[in-house]
Amino acid sequence: RREDIPLLAQHFLSGITRRDGKRLRGFSPQALQALSLADWPGNIRELQNVVEQVCALCTTPQIPLALIERALRVAPTRRFSYAEAKTRFERDYLTRLLIMTSGNVSEAARVAERNRTEFYRLLQRHSLDPILFRSDRSDGPAT
Repeated sequence: RREDIPLLAQHFLSGITRRDGKRLRGFSPQALQALSLADWPGNIRELQNVVEQVCALCTTPQIPLALIERALRVAPTRRFSYAEAKTRFERDYLTRLLIMTSGNVSEAARVAERNRTEFYRLLQRHSLDPILFRSDRSDGPAT
């Protein structure tokens, strides 16, 4: 489940840092978000491999988004049908737009050269919630 990915990533990170004696505080919020939104066709083992890779390459106390993006780009891929590849590309594209615009749908739609209504439909099709991308959101429950 997607909501388990940050916890699993932190668990793998703790084990790796303990084993290797590396001092890493954790993942940047953007890095955790990217991990949570990524597709994991190789399941938990693929996530563990990505965490291993970024730990080995990280030179800062906190793992940045750039390392996660790099690891996800070079992660082993499987063959996809045209429809699967198109769907994955569309979801990745929308995710990057939402990250870039901090969840501002109007701005993301403008960048994508789509009207807002159409953009909302695309987000809904891919189960993407723009609120999760807002930098001013609280991680606590709504009151």
